[in-house]
Amino acid sequence: MNKIPVVAVVGPTASGKSDLAVEICRRFNGEAVSADSMQIYKGLDISTAKPTEEEKKGIPHYMMDFLDTKESFSVAEYQAMAGECIKDIHSRGKLPVVVGGTGLYIDTLLNNVRLTEDSFDEALRAKLLKRVEEEGINSLLTELEKIDPEYASKMHPNNVKRIVRALEVWYSSGVTMTEQIENSKAESPYEVLYFGLDAKERDFLYNRINLRVDIMLTNGLEEEARDYLAQPDMSTSSQAIGCKELKPYFNGEMTLSEAAENLKQATRRYAKRQLTWFRRNKEIKWLFIDTFSSKSEMYEEAFNIIREWERRLQDA
Repeated sequence: MNKIPVVAVVGPTASGKSDLAVEICRRFNGEAVSADSMQIYKGLDISTAKPTEEEKKGIPHYMMDFLDTKESFSVAEYQAMAGECIKDIHSRGKLPVVVGGTGLYIDTLLNNVRLTEDSFDEALRAKLLKRVEEEGINSLLTELEKIDPEYASKMHPNNVKRIVRALEVWYSSGVTMTEQIENSKAESPYEVLYFGLDAKERDFLYNRINLRVDIMLTNGLEEEARDYLAQPDMSTSSQAIGCKELKPYFNGEMTLSEAAENLKQATRRYAKRQLTWFRRNKEIKWLFIDTFSSKSEMYEEAFNIIREWERRLQDA
């Protein structure tokens, strides 16, 4: 077969993607490629929920923890670097397992979207950035939802750069980002098996999110965010969820409990946006985490699907 077999584990935050990806790697001789736009940055370990060395269980993880927080990083750069990781993993006879919740990264990589460095309207971009300062990013995101609801659905409010870019493209060309991406798709070099994690009962997932925030605070999120926000000249990483929401607490504008509730709410909203995006992918095989009696039962379900997929690939 000419195409590279890839397993992708996607879904909302706190759904257990990392754990499932690690178990798939252990069972099927795989290595993990992260698809998380914030886990690329060094130092944001707690706020971005990077798996610990213990949680990785000896499985190599790529595209994680390699970029200084002062540096920016484009989707095109991710696509190129992650693509090389997949080639290398496959060349060594191992199974590439892409895991993460950044839909734009996942789709651009696995659908082989051709990205170009288009020229930009400097004056228009400056105007939009000024509006962000004056009105807040939610105002621009609401505007984008009216123009390009599909693209807006996968944008976290923290992602100022891409929200501004999408509006810039629309106002300068009359073409939405969704149209631009669709027109740039080429044949993918990958044969992908998608798993998506979700919960039948929304409160089940939201309770996991709330618990994760509590654990983050216990594990030192406050100290990490305080140290991080004190740094000058931060890039897109300065919008990392988990740090930004604690800033009003550091400024004495609210209590830690209030800031924590804001963080939980922001994370729940992000999870909802992630699910809205991933549900459009009809190839995803959904595993509902609240319908299994144990993690091992869910893992076995995934393993059986992978075994059948591998048999079909061998017979093709």
